[in-house]
Amino acid sequence: MAAQTEPEIVLYDLACTKNVCFSPAVWRIRLMLNYKHIPYTTIFLEFPDIEPTLKGLGLVPGGSASGDQYKYTVPAIQHVPTNTYMMDSVPIAQFLESTYPDPPVTLTSELGREIQDKARAVVGTAFRASVMPREIGILSPRSQEHFRRPREALLGHRLEDLLDPGKEEQSWSAVGDGIRAVGELMRTHKADGPFVLGAQPSCTDFFITGSLQSARVVDEGVFQRIVKYPGYKEIYEACLPYMEKRD
Repeated sequence: MAAQTEPEIVLYDLACTKNVCFSPAVWRIRLMLNYKHIPYTTIFLEFPDIEPTLKGLGLVPGGSASGDQYKYTVPAIQHVPTNTYMMDSVPIAQFLESTYPDPPVTLTSELGREIQDKARAVVGTAFRASVMPREIGILSPRSQEHFRRPREALLGHRLEDLLDPGKEEQSWSAVGDGIRAVGELMRTHKADGPFVLGAQPSCTDFFITGSLQSARVVDEGVFQRIVKYPGYKEIYEACLPYMEKRD
């Protein structure tokens, strides 16, 4: 980190009982802050405290094209020098890149968008089966209830039912080829360096690493299962220098 002692960013993160970052969306921003050596401090929020806290900061979630209102969510940041508050990883990344352009981070690319879209479809399916039901185990009782209620209403059954060995294995088997194909896309520029675009990390690398680190904090076995596929472990290990500050 830089020699500055005063933080320039206050990062609002999701609390867990391990007292480290585990939210994949927050990890994307944390990786960017660490890579750019931007001094920051973290405020961890329990699930039920996110909305009242962010409302109190004057933040208002945007809306979708269909008119649906988005929810309050982390990451959120305060940029201390300008007393600016913002929420959601995409505008935060854009703000950080424009305010702290050195070293540069490519925010988006055609290859990166393809990887992220396909990863959400296939890796996301496996992680919903394996990570989501285990996430309960690292949440406080208050956050467990807040996390459990809407997800079980959507599923129509308890989260723990997803952990039926047969069902969990079936979920992974159904997307195995897709996970492997996404990993191969990650290796497109392997001759130029360990990252998606070659020698320098991009927001797509932080997207991948954030998701893998989230899985690792929740359950080491799930993490080990995904990094057996070519591509994933290489990017994760290349990003390890930017993961030292986790709290």
